[in-house]
Order: sequence, then C-alpha cells, then structure tokens
Amino acid sequence: MSEFESMANTGSYFVGWFTLALINAGLAQGKGRNGLIWFIISLFVGPFATLLIVVFENLNKQRHF
Repeated sequence: MSEFESMANTGSYFVGWFTLALINAGLAQGKGRNGLIWFIISLFVGPFATLLIVVFENLNKQRHF
C-alpha cells in the first residue's frame, strides 16, 4: 500500500467519524439534549455516544393521561 492510499483511508475514517458526530448532535437535539455538547462527546467516543443517546430518556416527551 502506498503512502497516498494510506492517507486516503485515514481521511475517509475522519470524514465518517465527523459525520457520525453531526448525526449524534441531531439525535441529541431531537431528544431535548444539547447538540453541541453531544457533538463534542461524539468526536471522542463515536459510536458509544450514539448508544448513549438512544438509551437515554427523551426529555421532550409529553405524557398524556
């Protein structure tokens, strides 16, 4: 593998990780949480942040009795 191919693969990895962080920020905002904070968390822990966002309770949900 050439040096250029190695750099291209690394660049794709970072683009994917950044995209996941953006998606996590949107998910977090949809659940009533701070998107910027979750974006930053996602940059460090990636898919684990997605799991946490999905598992945590929705702060926007309204109860109908």
